Amino acid sequence: MIAEYRRAVTDGVCVRRCVRVAAVVGTILALINHGDTILAGDVTALVVAKIMLTYVVPFVVCAAGFASAIYVSEKPERLT
Repeated sequence: MIAEYRRAVTDGVCVRRCVRVAAVVGTILALINHGDTILAGDVTALVVAKIMLTYVVPFVVCAAGFASAIYVSEKPERLT
């Protein structure tokens, strides 16, 4: 599974798709979780770090899904 994940995160199609997913989902989550802090102007380095992680998580989840699809498509019997 590690090889599939490595292949997925270096594949241009996967990266473009995961960046789009991370941009949309990360923005929504950042606004939900940190919107009040951003609007109040109380953004600190810690808040910026948390917001950046908010974008990393959906990227990693998307890449894991892509890798899982590659893993199963190469040997369909892995579904059972």
